[in-house]
Amino acid sequence: MSKFNTAAARPAGRGPLAADPLPSGRTHQGGPGYARDDRTELFLLAVANMVGENTFYEGAGERDGRFRGLVRRAAVEAPEWTAGLIGWLRGGANMRSASIVAALEGAKARVDAGAHGHSRQMVAAALQRADEPGEALAYWTGRYGRAVPKPVKRGIADAVRRLYTERSLLKYDTGARGFRFGDVIELVHPSPAADRPWQGELFSHAIDRRHGRGDGIPASLRTLTADAGLRSRAAEDPEVLLAPAALRAAGMTWEGALSLAGGRVDKARLWEALIPSMGYMALLRNLRNFDEAGVSDEAAARVAARLTDPEQVERSRQLPMRFLSAYRAAPSLRWAHALETALGHCLANVPALSGRTLILVDQSGSMASRLSARSDLTCADAAQIFGAGLALRAQAADLVQFDNTSAAVPLRRGDALLSATGRFWGPRGGTATADAVRRHYADHDRVVLVTDEQAHRGQDPTREVPERVPVYTWNLAGHRHGHGPAGEGDRHLFAGLSDQAFRMVPLIEAGRVAHWPWEH
Repeated sequence: MSKFNTAAARPAGRGPLAADPLPSGRTHQGGPGYARDDRTELFLLAVANMVGENTFYEGAGERDGRFRGLVRRAAVEAPEWTAGLIGWLRGGANMRSASIVAALEGAKARVDAGAHGHSRQMVAAALQRADEPGEALAYWTGRYGRAVPKPVKRGIADAVRRLYTERSLLKYDTGARGFRFGDVIELVHPSPAADRPWQGELFSHAIDRRHGRGDGIPASLRTLTADAGLRSRAAEDPEVLLAPAALRAAGMTWEGALSLAGGRVDKARLWEALIPSMGYMALLRNLRNFDEAGVSDEAAARVAARLTDPEQVERSRQLPMRFLSAYRAAPSLRWAHALETALGHCLANVPALSGRTLILVDQSGSMASRLSARSDLTCADAAQIFGAGLALRAQAADLVQFDNTSAAVPLRRGDALLSATGRFWGPRGGTATADAVRRHYADHDRVVLVTDEQAHRGQDPTREVPERVPVYTWNLAGHRHGHGPAGEGDRHLFAGLSDQAFRMVPLIEAGRVAHWPWEH
């Protein structure tokens, strides 16, 4: 009788994340804990770390210290891998603060070690928005003083050349920032980009503006000139703010226009004038304001068309949870279909799994950790989106929520994902992962666990599933010890708050090696 060459034989795939085959510690709840290699631990922490934020089990200081230590070691020992992680972290995963900290700590470690190369590229890759060069300098000087090494200066200067424009100056160069555009320019001395001949005058004007000297705007800076003119006219006649073309030409932000207008113009008409020049994120966060102001259905339809445009969704790089936040905040149902469609585009990498899939979503008390202090969303919300999104796309899926107990979450083909999240009971109780797997596994083709991995009792939950059946753990918190092994056989580990790492699943199921997301 054949032992290996059976009808069920298939090539095994594997992903890049790995955990020890045997327990080497404890989870925060006292269950058997499996340690990971440094790269895996750094990746898991990076894609879930908002920096400076407490989680259920770790204080901000402890968590950030662990992150800094991991990235400093990686930057010296594996600089190319670390540079790839940082670029993908800011671009693919859209983790802003974590990528800035990783880049600067990596550069610091390399400078301290006397290592050459990579530091400048790490810093430049992490800075993708015009307020981020100032963020980088604020972080560096706050930790290491005003002596900024050349690789860090050069990386920031590269970003300044790429990001500093008239419109970005109007949006981000405000008195609320400790480092204004002029401060950054004076510290890192960027030379103007070759294809932006106006940038030299912009840099000079930013410095003059910072120091309050000179009141003239160079003629080449047409957007700044238009902004100054519109503000002057609006002081006398606020109705000029109701002209969409004038607002766009002046690079007027919605915050600036609302402040200028005060209560002197009709709020609905002002929003309707602003909508054509608003960015994707600005539209998403202002749906409630549109409704409260009473914008017309025609204007709302134009907003919905932009929200559902797949190219705009991709360019905006929103985390999926932002659509859930907007859905909960907007009082009107006229946005529901647009948000559902946009969320579908945002989850484009979630695979349509064949066969029968068991999906278990952790709703224990530790999943109540907020994604950030400024967010009303939790790890439990993120788990609901990923678990239900995967279930709705699968050929046949059993969706289960668990804490101390477990229960099926009713789901039908064609259900709306955003409304389906309301069927979960929310974070409560403990984390009896193994009990939930044991109760609900019934010869499924695969098992997916969406969790923070902090099981409090029972054995490794992956042992409740036959070795030949793939078990995928999707980690949402990045704590030090996980609930089971990974990287060997059919036990796999992923992480993050976006859909990016889902790309690995089809590769693994096809018996191929799935590389790190930035290596695809």
